[in-house]
Amino acid sequence: MPLYAIIGTDKPDSLTDRLAVRPAHLERMEVLKNEGRLILAGPFPAIDSVDPGPAGFSGSLIVAEFDSLSAAQSWASEDPYSTNGIFTEVVVKPFRHVLP
Repeated sequence: MPLYAIIGTDKPDSLTDRLAVRPAHLERMEVLKNEGRLILAGPFPAIDSVDPGPAGFSGSLIVAEFDSLSAAQSWASEDPYSTNGIFTEVVVKPFRHVLP
């Protein structure tokens, strides 16, 4: 199954809204993981720190298997971070895993 990178960009000062929606977002991520389709996922800290504290996050990256680009785009558009306005932009691109 082909891989796709989903890159979401957060709205400014998204931390409070992001944390409120996070459980629903993680629930969808668990489904991908349990189906063996999730390669990696995580947020981009807004500052150069593992724990950015109140600075929050500037977006997220998800790499997962989908049947097609349109399926990946559809999945991304239904993510709680998208439907609740945390993401101001979502880019979905085919991804080729080379290393490791």
